[in-house]
Amino acid sequence: MQPIDGEEDMKRLFAAAAVLATFAHAAFAGEITLFADNDFRGARVTINRDAYNLADIGFNDRTSSVVVRSGVWQLCEHKDFGGYCAEFGPGEYRELPRLNDSISSAREITRGGRGYDRDDRYGGPGWRGDRDERRGDWRDGRDWRDERGGGPRGEAVQLFSGPRFEGATVGLSGDVRALNEVGFNDRAVSIVINEGRWEFCEHGDFRGQCVVLGPGRYPFLEGMNNRISSMRRVR
Repeated sequence: MQPIDGEEDMKRLFAAAAVLATFAHAAFAGEITLFADNDFRGARVTINRDAYNLADIGFNDRTSSVVVRSGVWQLCEHKDFGGYCAEFGPGEYRELPRLNDSISSAREITRGGRGYDRDDRYGGPGWRGDRDERRGDWRDGRDWRDERGGGPRGEAVQLFSGPRFEGATVGLSGDVRALNEVGFNDRAVSIVINEGRWEFCEHGDFRGQCVVLGPGRYPFLEGMNNRISSMRRVR
């Protein structure tokens, strides 16, 4: 029995819809490249879909640096997104102190540039930054843009009183020995760094516990939340 014209048209419609869905996914899917060595050297693999087990593509426990071209990606030390995980937004990560040669799975958690897990914390459950008290870097990316649009802001550093770049804000481009001078002592909850590497300390005059952060977006400061009292550029 031959299908009637209506049935044939419906089949063509479904086929066309499937093709369009495939193109749409390709157009909006994020992309990340994993490198076997620091500074984007050595063997590499680029993925644009969830990788439950990097052993399947011969890249288990081999990643030492990462370039995220689009999307926000979660990288985990065990397959099926188990163990310690951290999130990486668009940017370049020349080294991965906590995850060096330990990544076994990767997945995109948002489309585009901004994304947070259910806990609304950078890095998700278990994230602690794994930082040295004086010189620990939480993440180091480049080419970040102000998410309100329009490209980089003029200030080197922006401090926000709320998580995810919300609340009151102050823009700074120089060393500040006491943030109470600009009305922002112990108020920073999230930070955007447009240029340079900066040391943020819990007491005035760069004393107490400190952390060094490079260019990037930090939607939540975890251990330094509401504790920053001074800051200075170190590079």
